[in-house]
Amino acid sequence: MTPDVHPQEAARLGALRRYAILDTPFERDYDDVVDLARRICGTPASTITFIDEGRQWFKAVVGLGNRDGPLKTSLCAHAILADDFVEIADTWDDPRTSDNPLCANVPGCRFYAGVVLRTGDGLPIGTLCVLDFAPRVLDDLQRDTLRLLGAQVMRQLDLRATLVQAEMLRREIDHRVKNSLQSVGAFVRLQRRAATNIEVTATLQAVEQQIEAVALLHDLISEATGEQLDLGDYLRRLTALLAMIVPAGIAVTGRFAPLAAGPAVATAIGTIVNELVANAVKHSFAAGDRGQISLTGAHDDTGNYQIECRDDGPSTTPAVSTPRDGLGLKIMTASIRQLNGAIVGEQSASGYCSRVTFPAPALALPLVANR
Repeated sequence: MTPDVHPQEAARLGALRRYAILDTPFERDYDDVVDLARRICGTPASTITFIDEGRQWFKAVVGLGNRDGPLKTSLCAHAILADDFVEIADTWDDPRTSDNPLCANVPGCRFYAGVVLRTGDGLPIGTLCVLDFAPRVLDDLQRDTLRLLGAQVMRQLDLRATLVQAEMLRREIDHRVKNSLQSVGAFVRLQRRAATNIEVTATLQAVEQQIEAVALLHDLISEATGEQLDLGDYLRRLTALLAMIVPAGIAVTGRFAPLAAGPAVATAIGTIVNELVANAVKHSFAAGDRGQISLTGAHDDTGNYQIECRDDGPSTTPAVSTPRDGLGLKIMTASIRQLNGAIVGEQSASGYCSRVTFPAPALALPLVANR
């Protein structure tokens, strides 16, 4: 008997497509479900089946050789038309399956039990089922377990859909942020070129550099996936970008020890590193001198993470215990304070050094704004 078309077929197929699950590779989370279902129910086969247009497709399968098949011989296509749970003790005795070649042939499927996978709107998109080559009956515990496993499959699907939507939203936000930064940067650049006052021009140039740095930081963070990234790798890549935008004749190098940190923490430290470099360029190479800015990041003896910015510019600033001022000083000190860090600066015959120390535990925790 060929399965009937579901009365809400268009809506049902639309719901299935929104999960973006069809034709995806095997995944451990789903494979474990069918293996557990097979073992608990004592059957040789189990599948997670989605009923697509014109075919059935197995997201997970054990005990059968194919990943898809036609709807006309699909037992699961019958199941989605019924209640939430379907059990056929002997397929030879059921009019829906008695003439099905998958059941009538020997050896064939003689037993079928499936829990319908329904969306939050009640639309059936497939089943979690178990099959046997001999007639049988499940007990109450097996039926209840199959229902629980079916609910677990739907939770996995809903989580997957949420992650897909979150990724799409992240990309849209990244796109908008990038466009906004480009627009603001272009506006500031036009204002700087039109300015006739030297102080206004210098201020707008500093603002332009800030916008460019924020854009670079955003690009690096947007490439990160997951809850943590390697801070050392992130800072090395940031250093390479900074080396491209500093004035000609100034070399910027960086060596950073690895450290796991969240994207928000990495963004804050990236902002600090950017300000350290900008400060060095402004104060140590103000006259267009050539030289080098060296950045390092390492763990000290107490386990804290310490970042140094050394330059060999011909600065005449006397030795001080705090960083030199500049447009980004407030941003930098606020970021350091957020991470419970401390900064000192010192002048020597070979140049100037700014040293920022962060307690390691602060870098491992989510960043929370000070109140």
